[in-house]
Amino acid sequence: MFVADAWQEFEVLDAGDGMKLERWGQVILARPDPQVIWPKSQPQSWSLADGVYGRSGEGGGIWSFRRPLPERWQIAYRDLRFFVRPTGFKHTGLFPEQAANWDWMRGLVSARPGARVLNLFAYTGGASVALMKAGAHVTHVDAARGMVQWAKENRALSGVVETAGRYIVEDAKAFVQRELRRGKRYEGILMDPPSYGRGPGGEVWKLEDELFPLARLCANLLSDDPLFFLINGYTTGFQPAVLHNVLSQALGPAVSGSVDARELGLPITSGGILPAGASARWQAKGAPH
Repeated sequence: MFVADAWQEFEVLDAGDGMKLERWGQVILARPDPQVIWPKSQPQSWSLADGVYGRSGEGGGIWSFRRPLPERWQIAYRDLRFFVRPTGFKHTGLFPEQAANWDWMRGLVSARPGARVLNLFAYTGGASVALMKAGAHVTHVDAARGMVQWAKENRALSGVVETAGRYIVEDAKAFVQRELRRGKRYEGILMDPPSYGRGPGGEVWKLEDELFPLARLCANLLSDDPLFFLINGYTTGFQPAVLHNVLSQALGPAVSGSVDARELGLPITSGGILPAGASARWQAKGAPH
């Protein structure tokens, strides 16, 4: 398992009964998690939650707050800073388990200043900022204009100059196809696709239908001296082996390197590990560790 265990300002305090209790800086939030099917270890601590996301019987849900919270606030990971806030559908604008992947990618690009990296479905740009801080030039692509704006604000908050990357509002597949026509190439590629979604032009995305074709297209964007290719997956039922097979077959035997696919996890302070999806990492043969 890839475990994100270096956080100081984020913590999973407890998990149980379909919920997780998290500390985001000085704010404690309780959110649903369908994989948490065991009982709470410290039920008394849940009264500390400043905000609780409750599901609606008609779908979706709503936040309820014990005290007024700022519209947004900052948390840090190593030398990175991010804005977080409770949003619709339970999210906060950051997936802390991805810190395990940030550290891995930073280790690779730090030995290759100026490495070109493509970040697809890039959301609020946690990985983009981490890679820019390590010296990469990042192309950040997401179909949601609001998320791209949030990502730019995270970049500025972390003290990264604008010239360290470019931010594109576009459907991921359409952008990749255009880059191929232009002959563009990248030393690193990562993608964090949703299970289902729509692009800015109404394009429908279904993960099980689109993931492999997109991964194969992206393989053609790798330069002659690539570093890595990362695929993240949150879909229930997509085991690490699924992502391993997708990435291995998309790259094919002509691209020399190795794939390591595992679950992602976050340590729970009250005990255990909280599963948080899976990642498949391809690393070029001879790339620095």
